[in-house]
Amino acid sequence: MPLAVALVILMLAGWTQPGRASDEAWQALRQGGAVALLRHARAPGTGDPADFRLDDCATQRNLSAEGRQQAQRTGEQFRARQIPVERVLSSRWCRSLDTARLAFGSMTEAAAPLDSFFSGREQEPAQTHALRQIVEGWRSNGVLVLVTHQVNITALTGIFPSEGEVLVLKPRTEIGFDVVGRLRP
Repeated sequence: MPLAVALVILMLAGWTQPGRASDEAWQALRQGGAVALLRHARAPGTGDPADFRLDDCATQRNLSAEGRQQAQRTGEQFRARQIPVERVLSSRWCRSLDTARLAFGSMTEAAAPLDSFFSGREQEPAQTHALRQIVEGWRSNGVLVLVTHQVNITALTGIFPSEGEVLVLKPRTEIGFDVVGRLRP
């Protein structure tokens, strides 16, 4: 019987952990000085078609209707919680730019270090280094939002986020950053 009770307690603790992590993540964003690392919203499939061209969204994997709604809800949640978004940088891929613009509007800027390296793994070390510098260099009372891809987020943090998920990062005083929490879509 004591083993069963212990298992129930562990299961309940597991159920409540995401809520605490979300609360801590929202609190860190409200306080500012944090980075919201966002995987683009729902875009069915993997990678991009063989005829992919950066300057032509019709050749890319794009947001579904669900993804567009997901991105809009993300922006609504940030506004409802009065998150002080100061800057929004996005991968140049259409699904990331659309996510950023639907959530945060015209303040979105394209940034090559956030581009996917799914089909060009040799670019990973340089891009991850550049992304790390952006995160570690954020020194502001506002929030920096970075909209990118799963491979970029996983290379930087070791975490495999779901589509539309936000990882809240807090740059350290010296070097590095801490993952404060995750906000699931």
